[in-house]
Amino acid sequence: INAEYMGRIIMAAPARPAKSGSKPWLKGQTDDLASLANLDEPVLLEELRVRYDEDKIYTYVGDILVAVNPFRPVPLYTPEWEQRYKDAVKSANPPHVFAIADQAYNSLVRSGRDQCAVISGESGAGKTESAKYMVKQIILLCHSGSDGAALERKIIQVNPLLEAFGNAQTLMNNNSSRFGKYTELKFNSRGAIVGAEISEYLLEKSRVVGQIKGECNFHIFYYVFGSPDAAAMGLSRHQDFPYTANEDLQKRQGRAQALYRELVTALNDVGFSGDEQRSMGAILAAVLHLGVIGYDAVYSDNDPAQMSCPPTVPAKIAALLKVDAAKLKEALTVNITTTRGEVIRRPYLVHQALEVRDAFAKALYGRLFGWIVAQVNKLLSPSTENSRGPLQSIGILDIFGFEHFQKNGFEQMCINVANEQLQNFFNQHIFKSELEEYTREGIDATKITFTDNQALLDLFFGKPIGIFALLDEECHFPKATDTSLVAKYKKEFGSRAPLFSPQRTDDPVFTITHYAGAVTYTAHSYLEKNRDTLAADLVSLCETSGDAVVCDIFLSQITATGTIAQSSPFAGAGS
Repeated sequence: INAEYMGRIIMAAPARPAKSGSKPWLKGQTDDLASLANLDEPVLLEELRVRYDEDKIYTYVGDILVAVNPFRPVPLYTPEWEQRYKDAVKSANPPHVFAIADQAYNSLVRSGRDQCAVISGESGAGKTESAKYMVKQIILLCHSGSDGAALERKIIQVNPLLEAFGNAQTLMNNNSSRFGKYTELKFNSRGAIVGAEISEYLLEKSRVVGQIKGECNFHIFYYVFGSPDAAAMGLSRHQDFPYTANEDLQKRQGRAQALYRELVTALNDVGFSGDEQRSMGAILAAVLHLGVIGYDAVYSDNDPAQMSCPPTVPAKIAALLKVDAAKLKEALTVNITTTRGEVIRRPYLVHQALEVRDAFAKALYGRLFGWIVAQVNKLLSPSTENSRGPLQSIGILDIFGFEHFQKNGFEQMCINVANEQLQNFFNQHIFKSELEEYTREGIDATKITFTDNQALLDLFFGKPIGIFALLDEECHFPKATDTSLVAKYKKEFGSRAPLFSPQRTDDPVFTITHYAGAVTYTAHSYLEKNRDTLAADLVSLCETSGDAVVCDIFLSQITATGTIAQSSPFAGAGS
């Protein structure tokens, strides 16, 4: 499934060369563009435009479904439409995401082989909604009767739960996924759903401590103000907290209670206990209060940082996290290390203290999010009875789309590189495999070309000289800056135009020509965000917390990608 903005298609399968009997091109009347005698980019875009004007938002290109976001409600997802695509022949109905769901499920049942759907596209294209409709339709197709109804409801309710914690309002999208999600639905040999497993990638933790103008923090930070415990947690108005002091959010503030109740319903349906929910609220409140902590230097920037907030603020954070207040305050102002048995205390400078504070806030939220996903997987794991025998799966990848804003930073670079890897996957498994099939069938495919982006991936991932390798290297130098990092980039990659283009300015900026277009990146805070260092004494303090969830998220093992390590609930279950 390739959900994308109108007039900007990331990828489409190559059309086969013209054969006798090919359909003539009647604009807007061809459901599968791969059946056209000639299919190039102008034809593809014109066909999508005409179909969009006729309210046909779905179009096939071979096995790929192109979905154009209508940005308004459309009557295509009613129970009548769901039944229309149930066990139906693909060509019997107009293109639809329900048809892809039906194809995936029936292919799994008939062949016994695992299936996978990849949903890609630009930010705001409708990927998350497409994923939700696909999951819902698959569950309808495999309805397991009264015995499976509770599990099916749990799986459906996972979506609003993860959206609350993992989505945010951006300049492009009011409900933008700020993490990548791979949902694996598990089925027994009879085709009945028995469980699900979710993997999360690249949560945008930096959003917790700051957002660009016009954007918001994760939804949950506004919902929590609607909690009945908000006053007890010291939460009054979101405008009073630096991490959520956004503009134009009065309407959301008024809906906080209703949104929070919806979230609680989802948490209850999935299976989170009341104690777990209270701990989650306390951690969220602690993150918000951390943003209130400020620091001042007495005389100069080289003097030790002093907290410039009321003493009740760190005390409140300690109470919410159930840790010692004095030790928390010390850990937020002093770096404590032990060398050869000697304890060394080095007070932080103001900029260091601010980095420690923000790193702690990001770690609390990032680990909480990982813990939620791990708990969801436990709650959705199959029962012992259902785990007997081999299990098959349908995987659905919903990953954030390519981003190109007026100002692009570290987060946009990581997101766009992830999309480059996805594009490379498409190149390998669709274009190259298709051309190999042409060769086997004796079809002349010399006119079919595609852009191979392997050189750009080598630019980013090359070792020892690559964009990410040099970033890691620069992080080891105490006096390194974002400017010195970009200077290294210019030195090493300045000759690699058009992939890398240095800018004639003293600002730390550079341009990368991606498969979807050229993007200029501003390397502000690249080193800080890449280090993402968490003070060891803060970790130790939280490991001794009196709150079970706080203790758990800091005692859990963290993977190389920053997520909480978890053993698969399906280990040994077949598959």
